[in-house]
Amino acid sequence: MLKHCIIVFLVSMVPLIELRGAIPYGVAYGLPLWQTFLIAIVGNMLPVPVIYLFARRVLEWGKDRPVIGRFFTFCLEKGHRGGEKLKARAGRGLFWALLLFVGIPIPGTGAWTGTLAASILDMGLKKSALACMGGVLLAGCIMGLLSVLGVNLFGTVA
Repeated sequence: MLKHCIIVFLVSMVPLIELRGAIPYGVAYGLPLWQTFLIAIVGNMLPVPVIYLFARRVLEWGKDRPVIGRFFTFCLEKGHRGGEKLKARAGRGLFWALLLFVGIPIPGTGAWTGTLAASILDMGLKKSALACMGGVLLAGCIMGLLSVLGVNLFGTVA
């Protein structure tokens, strides 16, 4: 059981997979939903302050480097353009737009991407962390419900 808890925690920290993969794993291997949910939320939120504080700096540092410069510049420009579009459409509702973006349980819309976008938009650590937390909770509830229904409909994987 401890092994599966550790796997849920580690999987929830992986970009693109995050708790969208961790919760179904935990439920499929017999962990209680509440325990899986809590472990996945903590694991998913743990990198958020680090991403917010350092990801943009790393991208800006790397944009002038020979091998990685073009990719890092592309990431910064794409993030900035996307952020400006989001700002224009969401206006004062940027917090809620970020929360819903992170809360959509599909790969690429999780806390990692949301935090990076908030960092590029200079949204502020507290505000972006709260929006990401709300989104992670929403995605966790959706994935928990889908996982429980999937396990009940199709049997356990373990």
